[in-house]
Amino acid sequence: METGKFRITGLSIAILAFALSLTQCTDLEGLDETPDTGVELSTTESSGILFMREEEKLARDVYLYLYELYPLRPFLNISKSEQAHMDAMLYLIDTLGLEDPVGENPEGVFQNEELQELYDELIERGSKSQEEALRVGALIEEVDIIDIQTELEEHATDEEVIRVYTNLLRASGKHLRAFVGVLGLYDVEYEPVLMDPEQYRQIIED
Repeated sequence: METGKFRITGLSIAILAFALSLTQCTDLEGLDETPDTGVELSTTESSGILFMREEEKLARDVYLYLYELYPLRPFLNISKSEQAHMDAMLYLIDTLGLEDPVGENPEGVFQNEELQELYDELIERGSKSQEEALRVGALIEEVDIIDIQTELEEHATDEEVIRVYTNLLRASGKHLRAFVGVLGLYDVEYEPVLMDPEQYRQIIED
């Protein structure tokens, strides 16, 4: 079993404040090749696409939950953007003949057990205060950026997959700046939890 890329293992190492201890399995049981769609993907690349579909759902669902508690505009606006990200990943899944892990699952329900645990931890943390909710938002965007970069640098080979990931990466940088900016309005300086400080600085100053 292949363990986690940076995504979930990175969380378990770095997010001590969030008390998370998760490991992401990136193998797809029984998936040796994609259907005959004209595109051949490795198991790892296919796994990454399915994982990112649910990870974008996690972001959307957390933001919708937190917006009900703290009706701040970024939670609403970015949740809509995350829905667009989910749609982009579903486009890849449908195009490549993969099986959608989201299906008819309602908000807060995930096929991936580690993402389910992560969702539960994040909404619990974000429910403590408005500041913690905004910190959760910034953290989610850190995770998205790291995971998408990992897919781009290590696994993505199909041009359309690369195009979608590149667009998602750009949007996640904007989302991170938005959450950090709102925290700044409350005189809270956000320090990156997962990202290298220099990489974080470059994204914030972009």
